[in-house]
Amino acid sequence: MRLLPPLIVSRIIILATLIFFICSSLRHAFFYSTGFDLGIYDQVVYLISQGESPISSFLGYHHLGNHAAWAVYPLGLFYMIYPDVHWLLLLQAICLALGSWPTWCLARLAGLNQGQAVAIAISYLLYPVIFNLNLFDFHPEVMALPAILGAILAARLKRIFWFCIAIIWVLGCKAVLSLTVAFIGVWLLAFEKRKFCGLIALFLGILWFIIVTQGIIPFFSGEEVAGVGRYSYLGDSVGEIIINIFLQPRAVLGKILSWETIKYIFLLFLPVIWGIFPLLQTNKAVLPNLIPLIPTIPTIMLNVLSEVQFQRSLNYQYSLPIISFLFLTLISCLAAASQTENQSTKIESNWIVKLEIPKFNLRLPIPNFQYPRIVILWSTLIFLLFGNVASLFSSARSFDTLPATNNAITYVKTKGGVLTDNRLAPHFTHRSIVKLLNQTEPDNLDEFDYVVLNLRHPWPDTEEAGIILSKNLQNQEEWELSYQQNDVIVFQRRELKTPTIEL
Repeated sequence: MRLLPPLIVSRIIILATLIFFICSSLRHAFFYSTGFDLGIYDQVVYLISQGESPISSFLGYHHLGNHAAWAVYPLGLFYMIYPDVHWLLLLQAICLALGSWPTWCLARLAGLNQGQAVAIAISYLLYPVIFNLNLFDFHPEVMALPAILGAILAARLKRIFWFCIAIIWVLGCKAVLSLTVAFIGVWLLAFEKRKFCGLIALFLGILWFIIVTQGIIPFFSGEEVAGVGRYSYLGDSVGEIIINIFLQPRAVLGKILSWETIKYIFLLFLPVIWGIFPLLQTNKAVLPNLIPLIPTIPTIMLNVLSEVQFQRSLNYQYSLPIISFLFLTLISCLAAASQTENQSTKIESNWIVKLEIPKFNLRLPIPNFQYPRIVILWSTLIFLLFGNVASLFSSARSFDTLPATNNAITYVKTKGGVLTDNRLAPHFTHRSIVKLLNQTEPDNLDEFDYVVLNLRHPWPDTEEAGIILSKNLQNQEEWELSYQQNDVIVFQRRELKTPTIEL
């Protein structure tokens, strides 16, 4: 099988990478990126490149205590060339766009024609979570997305070595992905007849989950796995939560059967729901072709059972591990439909088919989703409805302070500690200490040399704290107001004093 994509897919990947990178860079330039999470990883990678211990001042502990994402370490090589946060944004754009390559390969391997395979590759790029995640700072698990798809492709091609490399890389991107890897093993072992690959994934997934949750993360962070608090009604540790999932069925079922869960699942499947229609047109059973969704079970359960609502949003990274298997299921459905010779529908045109429902004696006209243009049209419509494009335009509200904020950055001349808010923090992370206003007491500023605030467009959660702090610092002898323009202010310690500018 030819693994290199056709020229059109290569061009689409390059174009998507450029669009993703430009959009995320604009968001950062407009001061809409945040300390959580872009600032965290920018600081960690910078410290790695400088040969320093990657202790995040936002979190207060070593990077490996934060999801055990060792895959971040190689990124320090880019910062050794030139330390700049745009490396992370570019890498994220490349990884997200690159996923369309193995998606195309899997479609062709399943027997879909060239037009269908290209349409699915484009549909992947238009899936709302892809674009929305690209805008939402940086997260190491984006590096796992093309690797998951690559691992599936390698398993189906019986390339054991590349399968192992891909799985190991996935495990290094985020601790929780070990559950996805374990369920990939179950799926390959039980349904794909890839026993060796299945055993490898199952063993490595379970082993890494135990190592990171019971060893690495507690050792480096001094506390339980991040996110355990989101399941407090089930317990205070990973072990308790797993046990109580089975011992408290009423609480678990209450979450699973809630309207919020139904809405979340519906939104997840809506962009690819068209893949089921070709099966309905051929009167083939849908359920057997949903088997590739098995590896999504841990991610869906984690998101559904969480007490934090934004885990069930398409705007964040929590649904990322699901994407690969949604498109694999889509490919499975289309392949099953295309292999059926006896159609139960009559094709009226390239665009419309008749869906027959014999039980009710109905023949309903629906779009022909085996036609690539319809697929792309549907995907574009869903993207426009749920893609977070509006967030780029919402940043225009802060344009009136944009020059002043850029000037303020130049007044932070040393690598001393900086206290600021969540939106400004990613612009000061090439230092050992940078914290948010809600992470320190206003009367305990000994570790900081600078305080930078935008009082006109503050981070909502710390708006009041910023106002109070700015008033207090004006009355303290050890602090000097070194810059003030359009409600953007910089305080610094007097021993670092520079001429005050007021405009």
